[in-house]
Amino acid sequence: MGFDVIYFPPLHPIGHTNSKVRNNSVTCEPGDPGVPWAIGSEAGGHKAVEPSLGTLADFDWLQKEVRKRGMEIALDFAINCSPDHPYVKEHPEWFYKRPDGTIKYAENPPKKYEDIYPLNFRCENWRELWAEMKSIVLFWAERGVRIFRVDNPHTKPVAFWEYLITGVREKYPDTIFLSEAFTRPKMMKALGKAGFNQSYTYFTWRNSKRELIEYFTELTQTQMSEYFRPNLWPNTPDILPFVLQEGGRLAFMIRVVLAATLSTLYGIYSGYELCENKALPGREEYLDSEKYQFKERDWNAPGNIKDWIARINKIRKENRALQMYTNLRFYHAESDAILFYGKMTPARDNIILVVVNLDPFRKQHSFVYVPIDEFGQMENEEYQVHDLLNDARYTWRGRQNYVELDPEIQPAHIFLVRR
Repeated sequence: MGFDVIYFPPLHPIGHTNSKVRNNSVTCEPGDPGVPWAIGSEAGGHKAVEPSLGTLADFDWLQKEVRKRGMEIALDFAINCSPDHPYVKEHPEWFYKRPDGTIKYAENPPKKYEDIYPLNFRCENWRELWAEMKSIVLFWAERGVRIFRVDNPHTKPVAFWEYLITGVREKYPDTIFLSEAFTRPKMMKALGKAGFNQSYTYFTWRNSKRELIEYFTELTQTQMSEYFRPNLWPNTPDILPFVLQEGGRLAFMIRVVLAATLSTLYGIYSGYELCENKALPGREEYLDSEKYQFKERDWNAPGNIKDWIARINKIRKENRALQMYTNLRFYHAESDAILFYGKMTPARDNIILVVVNLDPFRKQHSFVYVPIDEFGQMENEEYQVHDLLNDARYTWRGRQNYVELDPEIQPAHIFLVRR
């Protein structure tokens, strides 16, 4: 599909105690894998590989094979410990305690994570704990990993991340840290300033034209653009938004176009290309999530959008305007269901205009107003717009031009402007 990075959820040994299974059930059966985020067993902790996946030597082999194909591996840095993690016996003082002295499991009301013990970063022995966490990242960096998706960084002190990121970059300055923080704006901004290169965003829940324009204008045209780099994810292992549940295959096509063109960074979680959208009733969570069970897929199943995604990624790689961030500009479209925006290089030698039908259920049409003065076009001159998604070419004149998008045929245009 043309992606550059393969991101793995935790590949460390999975704990057994209070192990969760299908749909977060606590009734574990023989052969159930447990949750990868419940890290640690008799096979080791954060510097080991889950034995059912292989060994460190296998991981090193995989790294080489992935790089041969022009890609990189990103790892999940999840600071979670199962009750079976070696830290529990070796450093019980690193964990939160109940009044009776037992270690406290993680909670995010109403959710309970009986299979996870969170670490206390303000414990009395915090210096040793912080140093150990930094050593984990350095361990994997020494094995060639340079991208880390950090799980829930907002639940740890910002000062800790300043310490860890600075320490890692002293040795490996090209290391990338992605903040998986769906939390208050103030904290998300603070993590960006603390050194995270990239951040998850509210894009997952910004669906209307007004919401998208307001949010991405803030991200790209204010001071946030100096320190906050949005990595757009239309879905995640934890989140199946209602827009995808309700809009089906066409919503999947629409949201990936937006993610791939509004920012220079985006990703999809496994199964997106198959338009998987079965959810737990009334919740933004996957039914039968592979967080809790093994899952086999037919990657060529009918209705997949692999070719659509591959075409979009090819367009991104061939057009420098889409590789820039603060050049995003929104333009007027008369319909509230049509989002119209563009990106241009400073020399105006690569001009991209994007038109998206935000309605996955209906054909929409609109007049759109092209900023021809911004790319040196005279009011009465003709110019060509080449749709890179389907190779169609149209001759436009002046500012006002007509578009019509039937989502059943194609929900978006990505136009290359040719003078």
